[in-house]
Amino acid sequence: MVSSKPRIQRLRRFNAPMHVRQRFAHAHVSKELKVKLGIKKRAVQIRKGDTVKVMSGKEYGKIGKVSVVDLRDSTVKIEGITRKNAKGKEGELPIRISRVYIMELELSDKRRKEKLGIKS
Repeated sequence: MVSSKPRIQRLRRFNAPMHVRQRFAHAHVSKELKVKLGIKKRAVQIRKGDTVKVMSGKEYGKIGKVSVVDLRDSTVKIEGITRKNAKGKEGELPIRISRVYIMELELSDKRRKEKLGIKS
């Protein structure tokens, strides 16, 4: 049974197992890419190798390739977007999946192409 109560929905989302969290890891696809590849979906599952654009926050407008998708925190780490910690060591900045926009898909996987309905 699905509840309409926001607190119950949040509880289920935060306590969801990893195979369910995988379904939450979707990001919007750019209009140009939709037309180019003939994708009918608004959002596609994000994965390592996709090129994304940050749509909000301090890093707004930056484009880079996804290097890590963290399902536990619903974040991605993007090559080239880093910050220094207190000791001066640089690390990639985690960005929420909901705040990125897919500009280019990594299509080396046949099953992903099939799922999206891309021919070639």
